[in-house]
Amino acid sequence: MSKTLNRRDFIKTTSATTVGVAAIASGVTLTSFAANDKSVTNAKRWGMLIDTNKLTETEIDGMVGACQKENGWGSEVHSTGNQKPTWIKKLKVQDKATGKITDLPLMCQHCEEPPCVDVCPTNASMKREDGIVLVDRHLCIGCRYCMMACPYDARSFVHEDLTDQKEHMPRGKGTVESCTLCVHKVDNGESPACVASVNSDAVIFGDLYDANSKINQTLKKIQSTQIRADLNLNTGVRYSGI
Repeated sequence: MSKTLNRRDFIKTTSATTVGVAAIASGVTLTSFAANDKSVTNAKRWGMLIDTNKLTETEIDGMVGACQKENGWGSEVHSTGNQKPTWIKKLKVQDKATGKITDLPLMCQHCEEPPCVDVCPTNASMKREDGIVLVDRHLCIGCRYCMMACPYDARSFVHEDLTDQKEHMPRGKGTVESCTLCVHKVDNGESPACVASVNSDAVIFGDLYDANSKINQTLKKIQSTQIRADLNLNTGVRYSGI
């Protein structure tokens, strides 16, 4: 489901989701979630550039579908009507002056200064040296402080029992989750599933620090925007065309 927002409000005043603090979850069963951090250093900063002028609505739907398939979310059965996990979603942003409506995908923005990490009482929310923001679900107690702190509404809480989980992306009832930039693929030299699903240069993934990378060179040539740049979070995900 998509939602139409005012462009100016979206970029400047997107606020954190208001979520009540729940009781600490118990009985969480997870397999090991360990990224290959032997090669992770701060010499790299992974990022994504999304050109909304080139990206079609169908491609955004494909990005959502690719993320769901790769990471195993989205098929949960909700008997209580609780929030459904959403790692990436399609939004519609409207320019008040022209009336132009732009479709764009929104996921964790992988901030250099992530608010979710600052408020986490157990260090479950963490940022790797290469800029990828993750949740250690063995440490997550389900307090959802990180959900309240995130200005992008990018995190979800798992309310239901889960089955048929992906071995490379374990999940757990009573924990918080969000986009991982498909860290398991990145550590193997591949692009995130959402990027690979787009058969054009509308979405570019790469090392922001590498002067020779396509994303770095493209950002030097075109105008781009950080959503909520006023927060000085220095996001890893950038947009052009909005």
